[in-house]
Amino acid sequence: MLGSSPENRRAVADIRRETGIAIHVRGHDITLEGPADQQALVERLLSQMADLAASGRPLQAADVSRAIAVLRTDPAAKLAEVFRDEVVTRSSSGGANGSGGVAHGITPRSLAQKHYVDAMRKHSLTFGVGPAGTGKTFLAVAMAVRRLLDKQVRRVVLVRPAIEAGESLGFLPGTFEEKVDPYMRPLYDALHDALDGSKVQRMVEQGTIEIAPLAYMRGRTLNNAFVILDEAQNTTREQMKMFLTRIGTGTWAVVTGDPSQIDLPRGKSSGLSHALDILDGVAGIGIARFSQTDVMRHPLVQAIVRAYDRAEKGERRVPGERNGRGRHGVTRPSEPAPTSSPGPE
Repeated sequence: MLGSSPENRRAVADIRRETGIAIHVRGHDITLEGPADQQALVERLLSQMADLAASGRPLQAADVSRAIAVLRTDPAAKLAEVFRDEVVTRSSSGGANGSGGVAHGITPRSLAQKHYVDAMRKHSLTFGVGPAGTGKTFLAVAMAVRRLLDKQVRRVVLVRPAIEAGESLGFLPGTFEEKVDPYMRPLYDALHDALDGSKVQRMVEQGTIEIAPLAYMRGRTLNNAFVILDEAQNTTREQMKMFLTRIGTGTWAVVTGDPSQIDLPRGKSSGLSHALDILDGVAGIGIARFSQTDVMRHPLVQAIVRAYDRAEKGERRVPGERNGRGRHGVTRPSEPAPTSSPGPE
């Protein structure tokens, strides 16, 4: 868990960056050095990481920062209940449920994601609301695949409003299906993360999986299905009501969206925002809310974001800078520049 591998060194570095705690390992002894108020947090983290490692399912280094966030939000949280709650298992050879190859489970990566997964299991209708990159669509598709493979539903229906984003569909080349395909592509991407590509294609051809614009739902009643409405912030009130009244017997529905990213024409109010206002507290409906802290980022992207944050705070490093100095001795803009050789603006 704390050996000399690059993965372990990265985990230790992440712990220090997030908590200010330095970890010293001598044989089987671990010493924590740093702020006293953070030592208890790191002790809980290491204890639970050790339990996970002993069970043969260690926490990945990429998840250490997220695990710290979980324990900060809920000191009594059990990391195993969050990071080992498999929604669906996908093998490296492409088969869902680990059918061949090395199995990789799709699991929550934050406390908010765990609450979202629990809500989808419990409620017939669940709203997943928050910024892009928080896993709303990804986990909803994974849950849909899980219920389909377990034969709890007969089909999966994924829909999106075809907001034209400045382009008129009528002037785009191709058939209607080819015109709307770019708007549906994120749903295909999520499916391919949960299922083998050939299986996705076969299920689409058989009608077991349907991906369509929201307008295709009008006049239908969907029974024994798992239905996902993605990008729901771009529905009108009328469209949202139409979608919600399509839910039939034995059907589970998930609505995802970000109310801060509405692309509707001026004068049109969001059906998602309206639905959240009037349906909050209704029995049988779950609402999971995400924030910017729940955004799942690649470690490199995290580093890039931190660099941009520093730049916005006036701590920008000039090209070629090393240890506070550029190749030509230029200081950081936030530092007083030598009067004889002012740095670039």
